[in-house]
Amino acid sequence: MKRILVLLAIVATLGLTAWTLLSNKEKVEAKVYRPDTNLKVGVRTAKAELRNLSQESEFLGSFAPNREVEIRPQAGGQIIQLPVEEGQYVRAGQLIAKIDDDQLRYQVEAQQVTMEGHQNDLKRYENLVKGDATPAVNLERTQLNIRATQAQIKQLQKQIANATITAPFAGIVTEKMVEKGSVVSVGSPIAKVTDISTLKLVVDVPEKSINQFRVGQTITISTEVYPDARFTGHVSLIAAEGDAAHNYPVEITVRNSDKNMLRAGMYGSIENTNKLKGQTLAIPRQAIVGSAKEPQVYVVENGKAVLKRVGIGVTTNDYYEITKGLQAGDQVVTSGQINLQNGTPVVAQ
Repeated sequence: MKRILVLLAIVATLGLTAWTLLSNKEKVEAKVYRPDTNLKVGVRTAKAELRNLSQESEFLGSFAPNREVEIRPQAGGQIIQLPVEEGQYVRAGQLIAKIDDDQLRYQVEAQQVTMEGHQNDLKRYENLVKGDATPAVNLERTQLNIRATQAQIKQLQKQIANATITAPFAGIVTEKMVEKGSVVSVGSPIAKVTDISTLKLVVDVPEKSINQFRVGQTITISTEVYPDARFTGHVSLIAAEGDAAHNYPVEITVRNSDKNMLRAGMYGSIENTNKLKGQTLAIPRQAIVGSAKEPQVYVVENGKAVLKRVGIGVTTNDYYEITKGLQAGDQVVTSGQINLQNGTPVVAQ
């Protein structure tokens, strides 16, 4: 009898537990949100339509001089002339500096005296050799001495020429490193000359945009310092190798202006419009959902959002070209896709 009572108590306890769990499950299910299949979701839409796609890209760079050189002498000594100042314009061949060359000229004079002596000896030996009064070797030795002296004179004259330092091209003296009276050695910098008659705008172009440029292409350049002026340049170089960030330097050559003088180091920007295609079916970029490999869009049909797979072609900053899956006039959802499933009723706001 006692066992029966214990068994009945256990059964009663299990039954009570089961009833409690079932009751809790019904309460939880009652609290679970179930979307109303008849409730319409508000979305924004746009039409798939034919567009003349183009892409505008702006790139910022800085101007570099056409040519720039540090002038370094090929002769050493004291500077006795330095007729230039920083900021001064110099012509090609204009005197930049003159190094004291008096000692070299004295040596040339001494060698010229030696040359006269050798030439006099040559005349005497020529006459003596004709009469067999002296060996021919004396004549040959004198001829060699003349050639050696001539070579020494040429060497000294070259050193004298190197003492006169001129501008290799026309430009502006942007830096002067020495003053008159300074003693310089061979190869030490004296001044820097910069040619800005033509400038090079160097911009870093990302890999995805590098095909928009070609050598010889005409580019319009704008600057912050002259906001109302436009400069015309031509692409002169497209780098064959990019940096670690996959940017490629593009060099655009522009002729400087007397009215709006550009200077090296200034910023310049270009707006390159690249016409990708003519009339082509396109939709806003915001309409695309899914991945780039499997792009999809929601199309509004009979008041419902229908998920469709599409093919995309070229892109711009605002639009995707659609190569398959849509027709002109299709209404695509551009905002509110997060609340949609295939077949969700929608209303355009």
